[in-house]
This record gives sequence, structure tokens and C-alpha cells, in this order.
Amino acid sequence: MDFDLIYKEFSPKIFRLCLGYLNDFEKAKDLTQDTFIAVWQNMDNFKQESGLGTWIYRIAANKCLRQIEKDTKTIRTKLPVIMETDSFPENAVEEKHAFLRKCIAELPELERLIMGLLLEDLPQEKIAEVTGISHSNIRVKIHRIKEKLVQKFKSHGNF
Repeated sequence: MDFDLIYKEFSPKIFRLCLGYLNDFEKAKDLTQDTFIAVWQNMDNFKQESGLGTWIYRIAANKCLRQIEKDTKTIRTKLPVIMETDSFPENAVEEKHAFLRKCIAELPELERLIMGLLLEDLPQEKIAEVTGISHSNIRVKIHRIKEKLVQKFKSHGNF
């Protein structure tokens, strides 16, 4: 496997996943780099029991979760949101996208991971593999997360 091709294909997706978890551009860049260092170091250990992308997403998700635990223990504050509510762009579509990103950022860790993977167009089966949750449970969780987001939009008059 050519590491450069793997990096080129997956690094933007992993960065967006990390950014969705952490809502911190610099930390997301660092964790993306850490993920690919781990991929590089463990290429020989990849058993191809799952897809390469699934393996890389799992590494990234684990690194993000460890970072969140570390941040929570040391800082003891909530994760920052992607955008402040008073800094919406003028364009209504952009405003709704910003509000959606804010709502996703406020979700619990596992739900943020699921939405991040879903927004990366990963099939539900792959999301189940990455999270270690059954496919049927992922379908239920996705439905509930979407309902939660719809309710937030309705309560803020954005739907």
C-alpha cells in the first residue's frame, strides 16, 4: 500500500472528523497528523479484517476520544462550539449550516462521531464497524440524532 496515496485520500476526511469532535482547528490538525503517524507505524499490522478506511477512522476516533478525555480532565470546561451564535453569516443557507455545525458540536461524543462519519458519506455498515455498534443500533441512533437536531432547529425557528 502506498502511504502517500492513503494520506491524500483520507487526510481531509480525517481532519473533518477530528474537527467535528474537537471544534478546534489546531488540535484537529495535530490529531490528523497523529492518526497518520499511527497508520504509518502500524501498516504492517493492518490485517485487512475491515476496510482500510474503517481502520483509519477507528484510529482517528480513538485519538479524538483520548484527547477529549485529556482536555476534560485538565481544563474541566465544555468543548467550544464551532461558531458563536451571534456570528452567523448574512446568507440564510450559510446561517443554517453554521447552526447545524453548532448543534452537532453540542452532541455527546458518540453521537458527534456518528454524525461526522455520516456526513463523510460512510455507509451505515461502516459506521457500525468504526464505532463497534451493531448496524441496527446505528440506524436507530442516526434516526434519534436527526430527530434531536430537527427539534433544535424547530425550537430556534431555523426549520
